[in-house]
Amino acid sequence: MSKKSMQPDKGKLLIAEPFMKDPYFKRSVVILVDHNEKGSFGFILNKAIELKIYDAVIDFPEYTEPIYLGGPVATDQLFYIHTLGDKIGKGVEITKGLWWGGDFKKVKMLIRKKEIGSDQIRFFVGYAGWDAEQLDKEMKENSWIVTEPKINVIMDPKANELWPKVIRSLGGEYKMMANYPEDPQLN
Repeated sequence: MSKKSMQPDKGKLLIAEPFMKDPYFKRSVVILVDHNEKGSFGFILNKAIELKIYDAVIDFPEYTEPIYLGGPVATDQLFYIHTLGDKIGKGVEITKGLWWGGDFKKVKMLIRKKEIGSDQIRFFVGYAGWDAEQLDKEMKENSWIVTEPKINVIMDPKANELWPKVIRSLGGEYKMMANYPEDPQLN
């Protein structure tokens, strides 16, 4: 299988290879929030969980969109990415048009006023983290495909369709793989 030559970096997407078996990362798409010599971290974009944010956070307004499992690290912490930039303030720009974190009081206020749409913010419990050189090792093992993010695709509320959509967009042999069963032995 040919590999894309792009390397992991802040703001890039990691797409799990079609046959990755890791239960956390199988068929996942991860946005890298940071990547440097000390390690990497990001959020799995397409693993919704049943919990609603207003059930998990005291005094949070009703918001019916799912929370996502951002990864297996710090699952007792809440994180979020958004496309609202200065409207929320204090966020860190991951890539052009996409921010991580910010003024949580403003987020709550804007949700209470129904001024944030489901395609503008995504909440996560936990994050995906890699120690120094761990992600490089996984890249050498062909566990991940790296690609540029498309904000409208990664913020699409239909996150359960994200992995096949992104895999298909790579074209070639990957286009076919988007329809492969998760366990080829069951085919």
